[in-house]
Parts: sequence; structure tokens; C-alpha cells
Amino acid sequence: MNSIDVGLALLRVCLGLTMAAHGYGKLFRGGRIPGTAGWFDSIGMRPGKVHAWLAALTEVGAGLLLAFGLLTPFAAAAFVSLMVVAAWTVHRDSGFFIAGNGWEYNLVLAVGAISVAIAGAGRLSVDWAVFGEDIVTGWVGFLVSGVLGAVAGIALLAACFRPVRELSEDRA
Repeated sequence: MNSIDVGLALLRVCLGLTMAAHGYGKLFRGGRIPGTAGWFDSIGMRPGKVHAWLAALTEVGAGLLLAFGLLTPFAAAAFVSLMVVAAWTVHRDSGFFIAGNGWEYNLVLAVGAISVAIAGAGRLSVDWAVFGEDIVTGWVGFLVSGVLGAVAGIALLAACFRPVRELSEDRA
């Protein structure tokens, strides 16, 4: 074990628990799944109840997998997919900075997860304990996390994103 392993573990745990906390909130805080479902319907992700469950469970699952360093490139792909959908549906029209509800935060979570997949989870991970090494790293880690994640997010948007279009005043 070296300083890189410790740094990767710290990054994985921070990113992973942050994502898991978002999913936990959808499940157990505020409006819970019914409130989250209504919000998903309002932004055009239909059906809202399906997407509320899908997002909450993916956030918790991918977050915990990344934090533990288990199936790391696939956990990172889930991060990317989640962040592609969030950035497109909620943040794209607000610019870059999160202070204005922009997509900055989505970018940081996705790129952080991709970076871990490229570098590997490191020796302080379940991947290392089970497989004796990182399962994939480098370009393969990038392809699994970045490309697979982006394709999954785009496919979900193509299949399910149906925002309500407001009629202009002269057509109303």
C-alpha cells in the first residue's frame, strides 16, 4: 500500500458516500419516493415513480459500490449515467456554476468517478481483495465508465425524457 492507494480510497469514499446520500434522501427524506416521483414527472422523466426508484436505488447502489471499491468501473459508469441525465434534465439551461443551479457538480462527480475507474480502485478496495488487483484500468476503465455510462444516460433520456412543452401566448 502506498500514498496513491490511500488517495484513491479517500476519493472513492467521498464520491461514493456523497452519491449514496443523494439516493438515501430520495428514499427516506422530504417527500420520499412519492415526492421524488412527482418531481421527476414535473421535469419530464416519465413515468416519475419508475425514475424515482431507479435514481434512488442506483445512487445508493453505485455510491456504495464506488465507496467500497467493488466493481469499480461499473459503479463509475452508473455515476456517469446519473450525471448525464441530471445535467441534461435539470441543470443544462442554468450555465456552469452550481451556485446558479448549473451543471458543475454533475461534471465533478462524473469526472471523479471516471478518474477512479481509469486509475483503478487501489489496494484498499474490495476489488483488490477479491481479484488480487483492479479488475480493469486505463483505457478499458475509461471505456467502461465513461462511454458505457454516457451511452446508458443518453439512451435513458431518449426513451423516457418527455418534458411538457408550454404553448406560446399566441397559440394558447
